[in-house]
Amino acid sequence: MAKDFSRSDRVAEQIQRELADLLQFEVKDPRVGMVTVTEVVVTGDMAHAKIYYSAKAGTPELQEGLEKTAGFLRGQLAKRMLLRTVPQLHFIYDASIDNGMRLSRLIDEALVNQDATKPADKSQTS
Repeated sequence: MAKDFSRSDRVAEQIQRELADLLQFEVKDPRVGMVTVTEVVVTGDMAHAKIYYSAKAGTPELQEGLEKTAGFLRGQLAKRMLLRTVPQLHFIYDASIDNGMRLSRLIDEALVNQDATKPADKSQTS
């Protein structure tokens, strides 16, 4: 019987939990604030981890701040987790939340326009 979760999946979940804590309480860089780690994907050899994040304002300064603190975060992960090697961290902005909000807004606008162009009820005009 196959395992439900591979080791890389379990490590990714643990890294996500630890990074959320570290970003909230340990990172002092003013560029890094109010970041949500949405997903972590670790390669099979545990050498690299893609950290997908979202923020209220996804700015280039935020990306630079995350890249600058990657070494610190990796060192803290090494202290908190029992791993032979801690993966290199690669931060990627997750635009799925922004895209979802944009689509929701477009749907709402389309519904309002549809109601505005709908002809009046015929029973009232007779």
